[in-house]
Parts: sequence; C-alpha cells; structure tokens
Amino acid sequence: MRGDPLGLYPDIGQIGRLDQRGDSAHSSAMNGEQHDFSHLDRAGRAAAGVARSPRLAVMLTIGIGIAFAWFLLGAMAIRGAEGRPAGAPGDMLLKNLPSLPLPDFLDRFFAVCLAPAPLAGPTGLQGPALLLMWFLMAVATMLPSAAPLIRTYCEIADTARIKGEPVVHPLVLVAGYLGTWLAASAGFTALTLAVYALAGSGRMLDPAVGFAGAAALLVAGLYQFSGLKQACLEKCRNPFSILFANWSAKPGRIFRLGLKQGVWCLGCCWALMLVMFAVGAMNVFWMALIGLFTLIEKQTTGRVASRVAGAILLVWAAALLLVSV
Repeated sequence: MRGDPLGLYPDIGQIGRLDQRGDSAHSSAMNGEQHDFSHLDRAGRAAAGVARSPRLAVMLTIGIGIAFAWFLLGAMAIRGAEGRPAGAPGDMLLKNLPSLPLPDFLDRFFAVCLAPAPLAGPTGLQGPALLLMWFLMAVATMLPSAAPLIRTYCEIADTARIKGEPVVHPLVLVAGYLGTWLAASAGFTALTLAVYALAGSGRMLDPAVGFAGAAALLVAGLYQFSGLKQACLEKCRNPFSILFANWSAKPGRIFRLGLKQGVWCLGCCWALMLVMFAVGAMNVFWMALIGLFTLIEKQTTGRVASRVAGAILLVWAAALLLVSV
C-alpha cells in the first residue's frame, strides 16, 4: 500500500505532540478513558502502565533481547579467554571476571563454537551453533541501531489507532528486520567455516591471521568508500518517509517492510562484520565498538565517519599484510 492511505500526513505534528505527552498519555488517548490503578501495589501499577503502552512494551522487549544477547556473548567470551593464552585485547580482564554458573546446554553450545578448526566432532552441530552465535552478534550490535526505525513506526501506529485504523503490531516489523539478519548469519557461518578450514587457525573463533585477516580488513575498508554503502546508509537514516510510503494494515506487508529495512541495514554493515574475522569473533570489545560506530554512523549526516573508519581499516590491512609477508 503506497502513499498516505490512512490520512496520516496531516498528523505529523500530532505525533510530536503525542510524544511530548508521554507513553501514558498515548495510552489514555487511544483508549479514550483514564484508568485508575491506585488500588494496585507499585509492581502492579508498573505492569499496568507497560500493558497500556504498546510502544513502551515493544521497546522494553527489544531492550531485554539485546541485553540477553550481550549476556550470552559475554559469557562465551569469558569461556574463550579461559582456554587460550593471554594476547587478545581484553583477555586479562575477561580472565579475572567470575565464571558464571550456566546450564549444561549453554556450556555445550560454547564448547562447539570454541572448538578447534576444523571441528573434531560431529560436523552437524557446528553449523547451527555458529549460526546462532552470529545471530546473537547481530541482535547485540545491529538491533540497537534500528531503534529509531522501530520508535518511528510505533509513533505512526499510535496516531493510526487514535483514528480507529487497524495497525500491525510493531514486533512484526522487528521480526522481518531480524529475519534478514538471520539469513545474513547463515552466510557469515558458511564464510566462517570456509575461512578457518583454509587458514588452519587454532580455534574456530580465534583471529584469522595473515592474508585471511588482511583480506577481511581490506574489503571492509574499501566498502566504506563505496556508493552502495552510502545509498544504504541514507535509507537507514530516513525511516520516516519509508514507513509512510509503505504503510499497510496487512501483517505480511509489514513483515516484508521489516525485511527490506533489514536489507538496507545489512548493506550498511555487512563489511564491518568482516572485521570480526581479523580480531576474533568472540572479541566483545570490538563487538561493542562496531555496534557503537554503527549507531553513530546512522544518526549523523555526511560521509566523514564512514571515510575515517575506512581509512583506519585500510591502514590496518596494509600493516597486517606487511607483517604476514
């Protein structure tokens, strides 16, 4: 559905006014009445407030998902640091952190991901484990940069509900967005298996040394200067017009819209994910740096951030190539 089928363009200013009134005011306007939860205890009032505010509930759900992904990746990084000599950035810090008691299935998952390359065990387990690992990395580092898109959708959806129009739940959009990154995670998994099978590195998630690491950095650096990168970045920076132009009350179309936005985000960031091959896929410090850079890059204008990052990556690639000859 194209254009402005719900007649929402005149209400762009209203979105801003609603936003200033806060989430509780949104809910009251949507329901047409003010509920009294004074008889509930503090926890009950808090739960009722979340239930009455779809936007707050969605952002809270996403926040919990991101925090859980970081928790699992951090626990895996601690396990990885315990099993190798100190040398990777942050290893000493990770080794001094307490080892968390985790369920057996998580320990087995970590063990498969951190196994020698190639895996000395059932090959069928390593692919799904690495797929899940890459997907967790995408949730932890890329989903935060999609927050403006999701928040904008929630604001437009609030206005549509006030008008009495049917609205697709925002989590359908999020599911589509993550669907793209799940597919991308499959590609990164195949690349991981191929790179480490050829490189003969120690463990699967150790840094790829020599030409493999230099090639990853070179591709990532060159892509930062490409027109495709900038085109995808512009799409990610302007979610408002894209959401209006593709608004629909059909879940399938909103899911496809999420897929499309995920593709634009993947077009911005796939090359940066290659950096993880050079620094080690379980380097949580580089994960955090890439996630922070992605968020900054999407919230700023111009090409300065992209070009500075590209130049740094190219110099790094050249240095790694020189010491590998």
